[in-house]
Amino acid sequence: MFTGLVEETGIVHGIIPGTESIRLSVRARLCATDVRVGDSIAVNGCCLTVVTRRAVRGGALLGFDLLKETWDRTSISGAALGAKVNLERSLSVGQRLGGHFVTGHVDGTGKITAWERRGTDHVLEISAPRDIRRYIVLKGSIAVDGISLTVAAETRGGFRLWIIPHTFEVTALKDRVVGDRVNLEADMLGKYVERFVRSRR
Repeated sequence: MFTGLVEETGIVHGIIPGTESIRLSVRARLCATDVRVGDSIAVNGCCLTVVTRRAVRGGALLGFDLLKETWDRTSISGAALGAKVNLERSLSVGQRLGGHFVTGHVDGTGKITAWERRGTDHVLEISAPRDIRRYIVLKGSIAVDGISLTVAAETRGGFRLWIIPHTFEVTALKDRVVGDRVNLEADMLGKYVERFVRSRR
């Protein structure tokens, strides 16, 4: 379980296709300080298991094995060597929950349709598949590349978000451009409510 509060941006160091999985290696600093093989880390909002850890100057290289389904369903498949990715360690009992409950199970990807500066803030618009849009509500939460964000408005085919300077500076959003794919995870509370209402009917 995660909160959607990105701890740092890591750097994609290697992508090696295999017969059964794809090995992704990411250079990390903060998230590598106490991580062990077997721990979970959200990489652009996708919950991945650390399978290797190798110390390097200023941090460590963390290795992850991605199944083809994960590769195909998430925006990680579009990451290039040297690209920045959002990283967050899994939530520990007793920690403050500053964002919202994020499982790291990506529902699908959206596409950035507008990304521009407005004063000191930025406006981000994303188109999303219909099966994700049904969970979008004004002032509700959604995870975009693992970042817990609040929906500012619904748009035709998607939604709009306001990005404050802090979020812009500490996440990989500042490297995104119009047309880029982003991972989306809808608020799990909406999914439970939908399931409950459907069962009551």
